[in-house]
Amino acid sequence: MRFTVVTSGGEGDTRPIAALCHGLIQAGHEVCFFAEQSTSGFARALGVPTRILPGDMQSAMSLGDPMQDIRLADIVAAGKNVQKVLVDNAADRMRMVAEHARHSDAVLFSSLALFVGPTVAHELGKPAIGLWLQPISPTRAFPAPMMPPVKLPGWMNLLTYKLLRRYLRRWLGKGTEAACEQAFGHASRKQVIFDFPLLYGISPQLVTQPTDWPSTDQVCGQWTMPTPNWQAPTALVDFLHAGPAPIYVGFGSGSSFVRKKRLLPLIAAIAGRRAVFYPGWSKIDASVLPNNFFVLEDTPHDWLFPQTAMVIHHGGAGTTHSAARAGVPQIALPFGADQHFWANAVANAGSAPKFVKGAPNNADILATMIAYCEREDVRQRARLLGTAMSKETGIANTVQAIVSLVASRSQNRSPTIFLGRPSQSTSLGSV
Repeated sequence: MRFTVVTSGGEGDTRPIAALCHGLIQAGHEVCFFAEQSTSGFARALGVPTRILPGDMQSAMSLGDPMQDIRLADIVAAGKNVQKVLVDNAADRMRMVAEHARHSDAVLFSSLALFVGPTVAHELGKPAIGLWLQPISPTRAFPAPMMPPVKLPGWMNLLTYKLLRRYLRRWLGKGTEAACEQAFGHASRKQVIFDFPLLYGISPQLVTQPTDWPSTDQVCGQWTMPTPNWQAPTALVDFLHAGPAPIYVGFGSGSSFVRKKRLLPLIAAIAGRRAVFYPGWSKIDASVLPNNFFVLEDTPHDWLFPQTAMVIHHGGAGTTHSAARAGVPQIALPFGADQHFWANAVANAGSAPKFVKGAPNNADILATMIAYCEREDVRQRARLLGTAMSKETGIANTVQAIVSLVASRSQNRSPTIFLGRPSQSTSLGSV
């Protein structure tokens, strides 16, 4: 089969989809992967044919001097800039993706490509399949991942998904209609209808498959694979060998919001322990950090995390899964979006402390969270979680599901997808 795959966003949004593309190619399928320039390196390293989309999310998240405090207005502006990148480039992205998709069997798309992927698929009469890292299929089991992780009655949980989808339509809907008119000569459907299957690169150890999802929507397991031909810098290897396993600190794409002031409580809580820090998009350098911190370049999580004592991060889906798979405790300090959802998921699994409001700015609370991760019972639960996740075959499961969905569409029959569903008793944690 021939697939057009489109994504957008940071490394955490792009790397899992690139790994899945590699899995499709290994299974004998033809793939063209569309991604932004700043996050295309991993796909290319895997040998996945890649085309660069116009516009780049990283440029939208540039928030100036990391030595200065961040203001609410800066955060609001960043959100608008992200929206502007997606809307302003939507028509060109649709044209580019459609050129390849005309000869494809299906269009596969990630969350931030929500309005490009389905629109192109609809215009060309192709199947659309969502590849997501956050569970957005409505369920009575838990609220939508963008909501606070609180216990609600089943009917209220269902309502949160309606609110989420309404928000997504309002956020980009009008711009998508205009982009469709530019790309195809007529306006799109007035509202994007969530009528496509959703396959999730999520571990069933962190999110148990809800029983009220349709059979086309599946928790498949994490999409991951090692970075080929990567060599660790000598200075990093020397640091790791020079003492006890360090604490990892890094905030992914959310690092744009990290300022020196936000790091000070964390530095105090780490209290001289060895640490490695990944600045990401933050522009923070070694001058802000004490001597017990080693500043990282871009380093594969699958290589680094097993060599750490714990992982302190923003709670993004990719980093959360990578730390869990590495079998180490973690501390999630979420900024927003689905990050509170993942912080709650790993806390439920017993390998992370519960997030406490105000923790990022309170050295005493952070010190307590670090002490929790140093407990042997927590470390043991983290190791058990990592062992369970290491046995998952998320990419193979998803490739099987994609082929079944497309074949069923072409034969006008209901798809038969069985990936195996762990029982509640075998899952180490659920949301």
